[in-house]
Amino acid sequence: MSSSSGTTMPLAYQTSASSPEWLNKGDNAWQLTAATLVGLQSFPGLVVLYGGVVKKKWAVNSAFMALYAFAAVWICWVTWAYNMSFGDRLLPLWGKARPALSQGGLVGQAGLPATAHHFASGALETPAAEPLYPMATVVYFQCVFAAITLVLVAGSLLGRMSFAAWMLFVPLWLTFSYTVGAFSVWGGGFLFQWGVIDYCGGYVIHLSAGFAGFTAAYWVGPRAQKDRERFPPNNILFTLTGAGLLWMGWAGFNGGGPYAANVVASMSVLNTNICTAMSLLVWTCLDVVFFKKPSVVGAVQGMITGLVCITPAAGHHACIMRRFSRFLVKKFHLLDQSPARLVYLLSVHVR
Repeated sequence: MSSSSGTTMPLAYQTSASSPEWLNKGDNAWQLTAATLVGLQSFPGLVVLYGGVVKKKWAVNSAFMALYAFAAVWICWVTWAYNMSFGDRLLPLWGKARPALSQGGLVGQAGLPATAHHFASGALETPAAEPLYPMATVVYFQCVFAAITLVLVAGSLLGRMSFAAWMLFVPLWLTFSYTVGAFSVWGGGFLFQWGVIDYCGGYVIHLSAGFAGFTAAYWVGPRAQKDRERFPPNNILFTLTGAGLLWMGWAGFNGGGPYAANVVASMSVLNTNICTAMSLLVWTCLDVVFFKKPSVVGAVQGMITGLVCITPAAGHHACIMRRFSRFLVKKFHLLDQSPARLVYLLSVHVR
């Protein structure tokens, strides 16, 4: 194939059945990479973190809860939940439930049909979002977001809920809670039409996971008295390993938000790391001020606080919430050993 100037076009830029004209290979490669980084946050990142932060007798069950959630979300997502979150509009807060498995749909150009915005007169103001890569890439990217949300909720129920109950909770919460937020804010639902902006999951992921974890922990009830009196992590190195995977994976979490390999993605990754580092250092300093010594678990909490706060651009609220979160833990006997679970709720909510 030759270009308009008569020179031969490099093979990488020639169109074919597997590389149509609308495909931006750079955007597609980055979006797949970002999705994989987010997936690594859940498995093995949070699996290792949960296995290290709880008591030894709960370590395997806690890690298995996270692993099960990651796998179960995949099946639910491609079977019905993706189109409830990003498909054609059914209700102002829900899309039409149907599988996202047809080859024709997956290999075609990505599109979020309900994201078109119209004037009051009915005239089109902005067209529906259409990233320059296949629908399969969007299904993958959004699936790992849904999966990590359930894995985050699991952190509030470590040592509280039986595995059988968790097996039922995952598909039910995904269907009746996560899809509502995802479609309302990202998929073209009523909040999207009102102009609500959630850059990369401040409401859809962190706030919903925070509220769900807080509510579930409250209604399931406190752990046994002997477990509440002393709850040391069983493996600090595992905790740090999981935390490191979570931090590095956040480059995909926020960097994939623009749906393209562009300047916004670059700035998002840089800002994410700056905010996270600052939050970790400030939290560690506050541990020294209030508790007379630094804490590894406290540093991990500070790290996660920074990650959560920068996601919806609420970084300036990160560390002032630490004492309030500890107050809630004691007030309601939540004993949330999973780092920063309440901070997921509080840091995003005050933005």
